[in-house]
Amino acid sequence: MRFTKKPFAAAALVGATALIAAGCSSSDEPEDEATPDSTATEDAMEEGGEGLPDELILGLVPSDEVDQLVTDGEALAELLGAELGVPVELFIPDSYSAVVVALQTDQADIGFLGPIAMVQAVDEASAVPVLQSVRYGSSSYVTQWMTNDPDTFCLDEVTTEADDEGVNYSYCNGATGYDGPQGEDALALIDPSSSIAFVDESSASGYYYPATQLEEILGIDPLVDLTGSFFAGGHPQSVQSVYDGDAVVGTSFNDARGEIAEEFPDVGEKVVVFAYSTNIPNDGVVLAGDLSAEAQQQITDALVALAGTEEGLAALDAVYNIEGLEPADVDALDAARQVAANFGEG
Repeated sequence: MRFTKKPFAAAALVGATALIAAGCSSSDEPEDEATPDSTATEDAMEEGGEGLPDELILGLVPSDEVDQLVTDGEALAELLGAELGVPVELFIPDSYSAVVVALQTDQADIGFLGPIAMVQAVDEASAVPVLQSVRYGSSSYVTQWMTNDPDTFCLDEVTTEADDEGVNYSYCNGATGYDGPQGEDALALIDPSSSIAFVDESSASGYYYPATQLEEILGIDPLVDLTGSFFAGGHPQSVQSVYDGDAVVGTSFNDARGEIAEEFPDVGEKVVVFAYSTNIPNDGVVLAGDLSAEAQQQITDALVALAGTEEGLAALDAVYNIEGLEPADVDALDAARQVAANFGEG
């Protein structure tokens, strides 16, 4: 089924925040006082860069607090610049689609994007998907459906498990283990007019996949019939909406409850996960199509090399909780393209 109207327009870049990452240490600093990291960066700048532009722009999308992403993103950009031998600038707009537009308009060279946005970048900006993130040993994940009303949506007993930090997390309907789909019978209980917190108009796990799931289960057009739904603006914000009671049901990646558990230790018990979507390819890396094949290979190799070092992996983990990188799964992205096609103009 193709839904009846397009859910979003590509976000304008006007007002988006661009931040420049430090590529090397200050030239005012005496050479013998340079830190090991800055010395390594300077050496790499002198040795590398052949076949690459004079500088590269790395586009990241906020998934949590922007200020922290700036700090973590600058560290990643500096390490990548050192590996490649050219400066890497950091670009942080406010949406996935703004990164796609940046790739399309020569304002970004590298994008870390969710799978739907990766597909959009390929189709709309001629970007090239090169890598996908690995978490928990897998390159796929699921939407988690969560609620503050387990009496309605839990068709079996609620179970609670503690994580390594001692925070309790509650589940029902078999929605454990991060493998879907699960709990789809409970999705049939959702009232289309009730308050549902989605994440973002371009989010795979936060919108496209769960909206498609509701279309299949409830037989509705989610762009028209979900009259009480809203976009929370991020995965932690969606969890927060359910926690605060602003939404009775919400969606996010698994398990985004941990994003606010430090501030709200009871979130894992108050917000109960009751269903999963089908498996979704993880977010990944796309490169601007106008980069040469040589440059694309160098950037890909540099990112893989970073993921193989303690410092590089720590930077990737800090930015997006990435535990590894592997070649992009083109077949899985094709499946994501079919999901996204439901949201085209009709």
